[in-house]
Amino acid sequence: LALSEIFVVSLQDTCNPYGRGYASYMDMLQRNALGDFRQLLQDVTLHPIMGCFLSHVANQKDDPVTGRVPDENFAREVMQLFSIGLYQLNADGTPVLVNGAPVPTYGPSDIAGLARVFTGFSWNCPSPTEDVCFTLGTASSGPDPDKWIKPMVAYDRFHSTLAKTFLGKTIAAQDTANAWASLRFALDTLAAHPNVGPFLGKQLIQRLVTSNPSPAYVARVAAAFNSSKGNIGATVQAVLMDPEARNTAAALSSDSFGKVREPILRMTAALRALDVRSMTGRYNVGWTPEADRGLNQAPLMAPSVFNFFRPGYVAPGSLSAARGLVTPELQIANETSVAGYANNILSLLTYGQGTIPNFGAGVNGVKLPDVYVDAQRNASSSWRTLADSPEQLVETLNQRLMYGTMSDSLRQDVLLVVKSITDPHPEIRQPDRFAKAAHIILTSPEFLVQR
Repeated sequence: LALSEIFVVSLQDTCNPYGRGYASYMDMLQRNALGDFRQLLQDVTLHPIMGCFLSHVANQKDDPVTGRVPDENFAREVMQLFSIGLYQLNADGTPVLVNGAPVPTYGPSDIAGLARVFTGFSWNCPSPTEDVCFTLGTASSGPDPDKWIKPMVAYDRFHSTLAKTFLGKTIAAQDTANAWASLRFALDTLAAHPNVGPFLGKQLIQRLVTSNPSPAYVARVAAAFNSSKGNIGATVQAVLMDPEARNTAAALSSDSFGKVREPILRMTAALRALDVRSMTGRYNVGWTPEADRGLNQAPLMAPSVFNFFRPGYVAPGSLSAARGLVTPELQIANETSVAGYANNILSLLTYGQGTIPNFGAGVNGVKLPDVYVDAQRNASSSWRTLADSPEQLVETLNQRLMYGTMSDSLRQDVLLVVKSITDPHPEIRQPDRFAKAAHIILTSPEFLVQR
């Protein structure tokens, strides 16, 4: 999920009818999640979903007669978002300053030079010698059903032979077009740039641990990236095992450590902790992007290549802004989404979510949702037994959802509500106590801010 929010593609794009391609893109991220950054960058570049999303599939070389120039979309974003960022960075992620101003990592000429590299790559057809394969992914034998899951291939006749200058490096003009040679040189150059370690490392810290890591934390993670020659697994290990990530006492006493849980991760935490079941085994939680009754978020549904939220987002007029802190996840929080999340969680706890495809008439004529909390339907659920011991119920929820960090004030609030539910019928009292307690915790600031 973290990588999908850095190397963004979106189902909101024109490529969205091709769900198999998006599933393949997520599979590709999973294969590379703990591997080599340089390989990940290549696989992202050549995936046809990315090629469609950032319009470099079937990107053609310059044509001085028509005035055509290569599409610059991917060339710009591969630098800005996927590798080195907008400004030169010190090893600790702070910007390099000259006369008090940050130094750009690239300019228009770098984008133009790099765009030439990404010419000549297109659909991996059964007959890639045909021009129609390059432009449409269709061979004379017919459409290729696998074109959205196979890495793009090089069509040298469409690749620019002009010199390609970017980031202080030049690929000399080619007598014979060689798209693969150009691509290897460009990706090697990007992966070796000194910005990559702090740029990628800081974002991984933000996704996995805290929104405002210290420069020293970023420097240690960047050093792990560099010493491992760009191994993402070693980098993630450094992120999670850093002293700042492991010092729970310091984190809990800090007023700047931690991160707002993005809605997807709130949901998955609840599903894991509360013994949620699935009728189909597929956990069809339903459509979650709506702000009013969903999560205002769903995997691969970012509104643009800039993700759901930006790493440097500062919430206007907030206390965090006054402290100079970034709060990326708050970029998708608003009055509607806050209420929508509370309603979504209440629905999960009291009824369930999602649908069961082809389930027919359901149970006793009622179509049940696919995803449900065990305590609601299972009379022998351990949660129901706990519900008659309010202190034990709240402490178990504390351990499952908050890792034992619940404050005394929140504990007392939850206990007050639980003990007020005194219906004599256990089949009503027990699930109601459980649902109310879980709902209060899952919508509390203490849960929403992971520390």
